[in-house]
Amino acid sequence: MKKILAVLAISIILYSCSSKKDGNMIVEGQIKGLKKGKLYLQKMVDTVLVSVDSVALLGTDTFRLTDNVDSPVLYYLTFDGNTTDKRILFFGEAGTITINDKVELFGFNPEIKGSKNQELLDKYNLVSKKFQSQRLEFIKKDFDAKKANDKDLIQKLEADYQKMVKRRVLYTTNFALSNADTEVAPYIALTEMYDASLQMLDTVNNKLSPRVKESDYGKRFQEYLDNIKANQEK
Repeated sequence: MKKILAVLAISIILYSCSSKKDGNMIVEGQIKGLKKGKLYLQKMVDTVLVSVDSVALLGTDTFRLTDNVDSPVLYYLTFDGNTTDKRILFFGEAGTITINDKVELFGFNPEIKGSKNQELLDKYNLVSKKFQSQRLEFIKKDFDAKKANDKDLIQKLEADYQKMVKRRVLYTTNFALSNADTEVAPYIALTEMYDASLQMLDTVNNKLSPRVKESDYGKRFQEYLDNIKANQEK
């Protein structure tokens, strides 16, 4: 009788695992070199990071995770739940997204395919990183100029820096406008257009398609603009 109950219990467990329904987004791939560990699929809900799925990898380096995506947003693929060190950040959306990486360099340079918004974000980041490098160079040069008390050089560096900031703002604005029918547009506007004028922000918001306006980031962007305008009226 005990053996029958044990077999029945195992059967119920196996049935429960096998009957798990996939959401409209499937995240699958391979983490080369991973012998043992646990992967978590996480996303922000309000201001809290929550796990929506997880998988224990024992003797295999392939994985499959799933979630229901109402609106494309950023997801975290974390190794053993570590969200501050080893993680992969990617744009989740309906469909199958393939992520391949290596355990020793987890999150450093993953290969991500299947997300249109992620492809656009990668394209934007290539140029954005160049602007970031230029900014760091300006900081170093400014430090050296102030140390040498070279007032003419300090003034020139400040003027050149402001020109670089304007180029960055224009590039970011034009990128968002060119991709106004994707959720990456309001996301970039929210996270990267902090130097932009209200007029530029309004221009991007007005160009967003009706579908994107109703997306998660579209709504957040509208709230962001409303708060700016409300504070200006005080």
